[in-house]
Amino acid sequence: MQQMSNQQREKRFVAASSVVAAVFLTGTKLAVGLISGSLGILAEAAHSGLDLVAAGFTLFAVRASDRPADEAHMYGHGKIENLSALAETLLLFATCIWVIYEAVRRLLLFSVEVDASFWAFLIMAVSIVVDVSRSRALMRVAKKYNSQALEADALHFSTDVWSSLVVIAGLAMVRYGEATGRKSGFVRADAIAALVVAVIVMQVSVRLGRRTVDALLDRAPKGLAGRLSAAASQVAGVRRLSRMRVRNAGSQVFVDCTVEVPRHLSFEESHAVTREVQNAVQAVACGADVVVHTVPVAENEGLLETIQAVAAGEHLAVHNVTTHWTQRGIWVDLDLEVDPKLSFERAHALASSLAARLRSELPAGEFGTSIADIKVHIEPQPKEFAMGADIEPSEAARFVTRIEGIGRELGHARGCSDIELHKVKDKVYLSLQLQIDAARPIAEVHEIAEDMEARLRREFPQLGRIVIHTEPY
Repeated sequence: MQQMSNQQREKRFVAASSVVAAVFLTGTKLAVGLISGSLGILAEAAHSGLDLVAAGFTLFAVRASDRPADEAHMYGHGKIENLSALAETLLLFATCIWVIYEAVRRLLLFSVEVDASFWAFLIMAVSIVVDVSRSRALMRVAKKYNSQALEADALHFSTDVWSSLVVIAGLAMVRYGEATGRKSGFVRADAIAALVVAVIVMQVSVRLGRRTVDALLDRAPKGLAGRLSAAASQVAGVRRLSRMRVRNAGSQVFVDCTVEVPRHLSFEESHAVTREVQNAVQAVACGADVVVHTVPVAENEGLLETIQAVAAGEHLAVHNVTTHWTQRGIWVDLDLEVDPKLSFERAHALASSLAARLRSELPAGEFGTSIADIKVHIEPQPKEFAMGADIEPSEAARFVTRIEGIGRELGHARGCSDIELHKVKDKVYLSLQLQIDAARPIAEVHEIAEDMEARLRREFPQLGRIVIHTEPY
């Protein structure tokens, strides 16, 4: 919030400074133009007068556009900056038409005595200094905060420098004609200079008008969509970028994109991909408002990924998924968790539906051979909380002694630690840490843990849940 407040203050300060400069230049140019009779200076005075109006529009625009979004303007008020730039363009065109009309009259119908005095040259020199200073200040803040209204003002005032130089050139020609006694040959140089000023301003107006209309019509900034697409496509987990849309509203950039992600990803994993895409986009378009839509797709999936994705698509929880191959094909076994209160008929229907869906998603030959059979074992979902109690010390000591002995007997295992025993319902809950050689492959580590569990169940039939946490040593 503090950063946004600093942005508002800086934008408003340079906009207000531009208004003050426009008031000063308009007044001084008008006075000197009337005294000297220079159409070039009067054209510049009119130009500065419109600069004052345009600067006022810009000040209003930057103040209004920073207001937060509301129910009527859900994308904020940034378009006010674009409307301000359009109004500035229309004013510039009106000025050009008047200057061209007056210059043609002086060239073709009558001439006006021009006093190319020291004051005329001085005010134009001061105008150049002021325009250079404010155009640089405006452009710096415009680039910093991506403000089209301030950028339009900066571009406008930078061209004012060139038009002022043209006016000075016209005055210099008049002065030269007076000094050489050939005043009649250069008396119209001031009107010609005014025409050149008008042409320069019209060129700027066309550029500003085109950019403003593009912004109002939501034309994407040139090349930005491509850069954003390239950045988003590099995010891990993105299979393909299927849509990228970009629009500007004043200084705010809005990005709407659709990315395809593997369908086996969980909601949390898919959301993590979304955040990474947002970060990648904002690294290119700083401060952009980014909306990312993820579409799950089935591409380059393995057998287990397909099974998990199908179950997730049916909103079913499965675990203990195993597969094996024989000459008859692929055998799939899995446990399906259902609500304990569900009727057997309904639970069996869910299992049958899941098996049928898996058969349709795992067509014959997809994984090198056909599907031989799919077995779905139905299990009630465990309760989130079950009351447990410590077992008798003598019974616990008997468990611990034998558990430690089994841990030492396993190959590549160093022993057990952190053994916990609880009585949960009619079963004994057991958790332990099993230390295994760190150099063993993870598949072998898993087999050792399964061997440990199998031996424990043979010796202690009363065991229920067994949790073996493997630790490397």
